[in-house]
This record gives sequence, C-alpha cells and structure tokens, in this order.
Amino acid sequence: MAIALRALVEEADRYLNAARIQDYCPNGLQVEGRPQVRRIVSGVTASLALIEAAIEAEADVLLVHHGYFWKGEDACITGMKQRRLKALLNNDLSLLAYHLPLDVHPEVGNNVQLAAQLGIEVEGELEPGNPRTVGLVGALAEPMLASDFARHVQEVLGREPLLIDGPRTVRRIGWCTGGGQGYIDQAIAAGVDLFLSGEASEQTFHSAQENGVSFIAAGHHATERYGVQALGDYLARRFALEHLFIDCPNPI
Repeated sequence: MAIALRALVEEADRYLNAARIQDYCPNGLQVEGRPQVRRIVSGVTASLALIEAAIEAEADVLLVHHGYFWKGEDACITGMKQRRLKALLNNDLSLLAYHLPLDVHPEVGNNVQLAAQLGIEVEGELEPGNPRTVGLVGALAEPMLASDFARHVQEVLGREPLLIDGPRTVRRIGWCTGGGQGYIDQAIAAGVDLFLSGEASEQTFHSAQENGVSFIAAGHHATERYGVQALGDYLARRFALEHLFIDCPNPI
C-alpha cells in the first residue's frame, strides 16, 4: 500500500505536536523526495552511511532524530553536506527529522522509550512546569547497587557506560537521553540517587561527586535509538507501510 508523502508528514507533525516546540533545527520534512510512500527506513542520524543503507533498502522516506540545518551551521552546500544531500536528491529519497519533539513525546519519545528498555517506572518530568526541560524522573521496581545498574545498562544497550559511583543503593533515577548531561543539577534538586544521560562533560564528574549522586553516561547514540524506532512503527501501523530500523554504529 502507498500513501501520499504529504499525509505521512502531516500525521507525524500532528502526532508529535512538532509546531509547539522551539528547537535548534527545523522539524518535519527537511528534504522532499518522491510523492508516494511505501517503505520507511528509520535511524538515529542522517549520515551518508544511513542514507546509502536506506537507498539499498529501497526506502521512500528516511526518518531520523538528527537531521540537518542546525542553527549556527554553515549554510553552504559543500563537502559532507553536499554529498549527503546529493545522495538524497539523486535517489528521490525524502528526509523526515524530529529532534526535541521526539525527545519529549509521552509515548514514542526517546526518554520514555529508554525507560521502557531499562525497566524504569516513569513518575514525571525532571523539572515540572519548565517546557525547556526534556528529562524525566522515575524509579526502579527494586533498589540495586549503582554498579549493578550500570551492568544492566550495558547489557540492554550493548555499550559499556561510564559510571561515576555515588550512593551504594539506587532506586530513584533521573535521565535525559543524548546530550542531556547538563540536567544533572535539576536531577539533584529532584532528589535522585542516580542521573543517566548519553554524554558527560568535565563538570559532570564534580557535580555528581560533590552532591553525592551516581552518574551514568551511556552514549548519545545508544540512548537515542528507541524513539525513532517507535515513531516509525507508529507510522507504519497507521498507514499500513513497511518500516525498517537500521542502526549505523556510533561509539559516542
């Protein structure tokens, strides 16, 4: 079955309520390809490797979390950007990208999907009432040592995380996928035992140690693989389309 590209984009925009969120890049259709859609390929970042894999899979739409045209980037279409856009346009492949709307969505968002993978019960927002905070807070069903939870994260995500140990026992957890390490202060204020993000900054070590909380950096890419898969599955069910997630490994 095929549907119009416009219908797919309108539904994704609506479902994610993309227009309401101020972001660092345009959300939605970033590159327009063929007008009819039968197959979606999803992935984390619209790298050339993912584009080539989507072309090989005969996709009509490439759905990603990290797309193009970020604020402050050079607008010239040269080098890496030229090669990526040329591959999309030469193959009539549409690029559909959602950044913050995919982080915060209550059903397919990166943060709720990561919680489901790790067995964390979501309790609410990391900083209730602040629309610019995308992280969440929740709890484990049973307390465990921070080192044991880190091993659990490694088993689930397939990547050894960085652990800054704090309290021996962890139950209450705050988290923000990707580059959300800056939310550690909000997590500390929320009274968590452990804060988890994708990346770490130099000051994250000191914030965790001096405030007596554990911290895990589990990988930007590794923590953000699940939202785009869930969104692709939703769109495939909604329109009876084919959907394939392709994971291009990234150690960061």
